[in-house]
Amino acid sequence: MDAILLQILNGLDKGGAYALIALGLTIIFGTLGVVNFAHGALFMLGAFVAVSVKALLSLDKVTLDPTQTTAWGAPMEIRVPYIEAWLGDFGATLLEYSVPLSILVAIPFMLLIGIAMERGLIRFFYKRPHAEQILVTFGLAIVIQEIIKSMYGANPIPQPAPEVAKGMIDFGRMIGLDAGGVVYPAWRLIYFLFSALIIALVFAFLQFTTFGMVVRAGMADRETVGLLGIDIDRKFTIVFGIAAVVAGLAGVMYTPILSPDYHMGMDFLVLSFVVVVVGGMGSLGGAVAAGFLLGIVQSFASMNEVKNIIPGIDQVIIYLIAMIVLLVRPRGLMGRKGVMES
Repeated sequence: MDAILLQILNGLDKGGAYALIALGLTIIFGTLGVVNFAHGALFMLGAFVAVSVKALLSLDKVTLDPTQTTAWGAPMEIRVPYIEAWLGDFGATLLEYSVPLSILVAIPFMLLIGIAMERGLIRFFYKRPHAEQILVTFGLAIVIQEIIKSMYGANPIPQPAPEVAKGMIDFGRMIGLDAGGVVYPAWRLIYFLFSALIIALVFAFLQFTTFGMVVRAGMADRETVGLLGIDIDRKFTIVFGIAAVVAGLAGVMYTPILSPDYHMGMDFLVLSFVVVVVGGMGSLGGAVAAGFLLGIVQSFASMNEVKNIIPGIDQVIIYLIAMIVLLVRPRGLMGRKGVMES
């Protein structure tokens, strides 16, 4: 029971990343009809927002301490971050919590990036074939990836979680199992809860606000909504920005789990597209459900007991499930009729 629960937990945090990226992909496809292969790059950009905020907060001033000398007799350099020198203990706390603080920067930054991407490039490909959409967005993803590589280098850049979230949580005790039976990294549980919160907020926004109602109507029948005098194009531009924010926030909070590097977006993009296809193109609920489901399945396939029986199964299990689902249900688990059927 402990081993099963541990693998479920492993799957939930990874599934949270899949679900958030797939949710943004599905929103863009459902509203604009665009297959956005640059969405993984938005996840990566969010991660590097966290890197940039940490670097900015870590800028330090150098002073010489004549009471301490080096081996060569020179005064020793003392480096103190400016924010800590200015704000004392509060500044040190801000530096420690740089990852969650990066959310405040990532939201407006990713919103502007998303809107600029849609207005500057994507809108010219709304009525073009999906193959052309894939080529142009994939090319954009490579450009963004190379820019990040030139600015930050090719090596992963570790981003520590706050000290309070670095330890382990006795999950077994929390749910009434034997104490010490299931312990799990605190930040991974935080990431799962964060993913669930963002997903809930997106669904609530689309379901219970006037803006969301218009967007859902536009997803069902764009021309009719336009005939009612509603500027649906402007609303869809904002939706693209929101999808970029969702991907960016997923990247920000994932940095303590996986150190950011320039190709992390591509690593998650392929799997997230498989998630979208399994869940059903255009189905928001399907994207979320498939994200968590495939994350859990991949976690179980990564167990040594399973890999000893079927070597390499953890690398292909998601694609095998996708093949089986599409053979049985060509539209995916919750796909809408007529989507991608032309």
